[in-house]
Amino acid sequence: MQNDDAFVQALSITRAQAGVRSMTAQEIVAYAKEVAQGIRQMQGVAAAVAGAVEPAVDPKDAVRESSVVCLECGAKFKMLTKRHLAQHGLTPDEYKAKWGLKKGTSLACKSLQRMRRKKMQDMQLWSRRKGFNGEDDAKEGAE
Repeated sequence: MQNDDAFVQALSITRAQAGVRSMTAQEIVAYAKEVAQGIRQMQGVAAAVAGAVEPAVDPKDAVRESSVVCLECGAKFKMLTKRHLAQHGLTPDEYKAKWGLKKGTSLACKSLQRMRRKKMQDMQLWSRRKGFNGEDDAKEGAE
């Protein structure tokens, strides 16, 4: 519908221009196409600017207990992935910079962060490393 509106507006501008100066049929057609194309481009730029200005929610409230809201489209997820952000043409770092989030901010919901933290503490991978607290090194030196 916007394209039809652009064409109607272009025709009215072309009529006004043709009333001011004499134009051939080819000039009128070319002028109408050029004006319609310019109007469509301006409508596209205005829509992109309007969409980019307002976040779906307040950036401070985007990370919730059980969901994360994408500030670009307003969709809710457990975690904002690189793949989803790529649909908006952004990397995680660009997304955080655009919306004023700190660089280290997690893009996962709080419950998922808590679950992962607990799982890592239960696994205690750091205690399985060779040479932890010097125990393995002391045994090798005694032999």
